[in-house]
Amino acid sequence: MTVKSLKWHQVNAWRLSQHGLSPRLKRQDYVKAVTRTGGIQAQVMSAAEWALGARVDGLTPQDVQAALWQERTLVKTWAMRATLHLITASELPLYAAARSTYEARNWLKYFTYYGITPAQYEAFLAAVPQILGSEPMTREQLAAAVAKHIGAPELGRLLLSSSWGSLWKPSAWRGDLCFGPNQGRNVTFVRPSQWIGQWQPVEPYPALQEMARRYLRAYGPATPGDFARWWDGGAGIGPARKLFQSIEDELEAVEVEGWRAVALRTTLEPMQRLATTAAVRLLPLFDAYVLGLGRALEPLLPKAYVSQVFRPQGWISAVVLVDGYMKGVWEYQSRRAQTIVKVQMFSTPTAAVRRGIEAEAERLSAFLNTKVVLEKEDH
Repeated sequence: MTVKSLKWHQVNAWRLSQHGLSPRLKRQDYVKAVTRTGGIQAQVMSAAEWALGARVDGLTPQDVQAALWQERTLVKTWAMRATLHLITASELPLYAAARSTYEARNWLKYFTYYGITPAQYEAFLAAVPQILGSEPMTREQLAAAVAKHIGAPELGRLLLSSSWGSLWKPSAWRGDLCFGPNQGRNVTFVRPSQWIGQWQPVEPYPALQEMARRYLRAYGPATPGDFARWWDGGAGIGPARKLFQSIEDELEAVEVEGWRAVALRTTLEPMQRLATTAAVRLLPLFDAYVLGLGRALEPLLPKAYVSQVFRPQGWISAVVLVDGYMKGVWEYQSRRAQTIVKVQMFSTPTAAVRRGIEAEAERLSAFLNTKVVLEKEDH
């Protein structure tokens, strides 16, 4: 088999372009930023907002909130790796269908641990879409209604016991539940098909194949293991291999400076034409660009600094991205009328990179509508 050779600068340029990081997208195209990345992780909502702001010129946090709760072009739900994401509303049926192809997580164990029987679990799954509609219900309201519906008071208490919401995730994965707008400090849930006003069913396995294609467009070249880690945290490596085999006529073997993977054949020619453009970007916590990369990180992130980016308990630091390479980490704190941005570079940056960081801080200032004070620390 002929193996195509690529350079990391070509791969980086391709990934940056697909993510809307270089060049950035126009404000009216903000939905493309969500579609192309395969969702924006939203464990920390302010980070999700800046993930979009980093990719879209002129966007504001208010625009993101409006897209979720007024325009309903985006939805917030549990998706890849059972973590919170912003997903394009029109594509939620695609994600739900893809997830239904194999059960990588044993959701039932969450319930049986607390004494809920398999029959009650099935009754719970059936009850959620019957109770939820387009009117937001708080978690307390939904828990009480489900418990009453299936005649299991103990389930009502259980559904309120976990602040992480693990017990609602099976319904979210099935496409029966997503988040509605908060009521004060209380989260709410709605039924997606009624909330977004449309639901076009999709065949499950073709949906999963489409997710693999999208992953490879945004994060490729990659391996089945890379996809499995992105899709379900690595639990489904066997199904991921079979999935890649099912679309192998669309794939091409590649070597990126000694690292072997596969790429979508349609992406190879544009990838080979691209070159990085000195792009400096401040990416937020849990950014999709960082989360979606494979484990061949050494060219993109030196081993000495991996622990500063990929921290304990699944915490992913905000990173300074230079031409697709992770060159530092950063954080910010809001104090009164200003925001303090602290940047820690892994090595002394060039003057051009310093200017790029300053420009990014100015963009963040405009995004947050506050004065930003930049503090830099170089090794």
